[in-house]
Amino acid sequence: MILQKNRHTASYNLARALDKIWLYLLVIVGLLIFCIPVYYMATTSLKAESEVVAIPIHWIPHEFHPENYSAAFALAPFATYFYNSLVVAIVVVAMTLFLSALAGYGFAKFNFPGKNICFLLVLSTLMIPFQILLIPLYILVYNLGWTNNYAGLIIPGAVSAFGVFLMRQFCLTLPDELLDAARIDGCNELRIFLSIVLPLLKPPLASLAIITFLGSWNNFLWPLIVVNKADLFTLPVGMTVFTQPLRSPYWTYIMAVSTVATLPVVIVFLALQKYFIQGVVLSGMKG
Repeated sequence: MILQKNRHTASYNLARALDKIWLYLLVIVGLLIFCIPVYYMATTSLKAESEVVAIPIHWIPHEFHPENYSAAFALAPFATYFYNSLVVAIVVVAMTLFLSALAGYGFAKFNFPGKNICFLLVLSTLMIPFQILLIPLYILVYNLGWTNNYAGLIIPGAVSAFGVFLMRQFCLTLPDELLDAARIDGCNELRIFLSIVLPLLKPPLASLAIITFLGSWNNFLWPLIVVNKADLFTLPVGMTVFTQPLRSPYWTYIMAVSTVATLPVVIVFLALQKYFIQGVVLSGMKG
């Protein structure tokens, strides 16, 4: 009897160990799929131009050329493109977080006529592809005089229907007793929102910040349409313009700029990963 029980325990432990092994192998494969292109991009930025097209592939540069970075930024105004992308992304993230949290809090904690209809209208915009809105949005921006300036790049992306939905779902979990206690203490609604609600929304705000920053940083179509001045190009548009001249493109320079372009995204994620992971866990627990 004891021997049979020990065998059953051993087989159970073996099954669990095999499950963990398969899980680790799956994670390693996924990691390689994501990391190999990034590694190749970073190493290519340090190669000589002749090594880029070498067969077989040189996974490790035979000669390191760190001067590719300075040469790339000297060949085209990538510093200006980088600055434009950074300004647009930071302002878009800040406005999206504040306005989405404010709207989500209003939909979650206040009753007003047509609230459900308004919320459904906001959600319905998620089903409309951006390409369909491109022409009417451009006409609106053009009539407002926002073409070829930062307003045209920033204002259309300053609020997110997904962000409003996400903030509303988290605001629904906030206890009404906490807000009522603040009102009894004499706090007005704006102070309640700024001092109580926003600090409690750090996890979803971090998740929304990462998603919004990534979307704004990589946005290509809208900046291409609304801006035609080179000094206002964002990084994706500037890189595309750089690769389109009659001469063959310098791939080492392109990879150098691409490597630099990934750094802000990595920094934002590393800075917010604690709250991002917490937000994912909490959203799963709340169903």
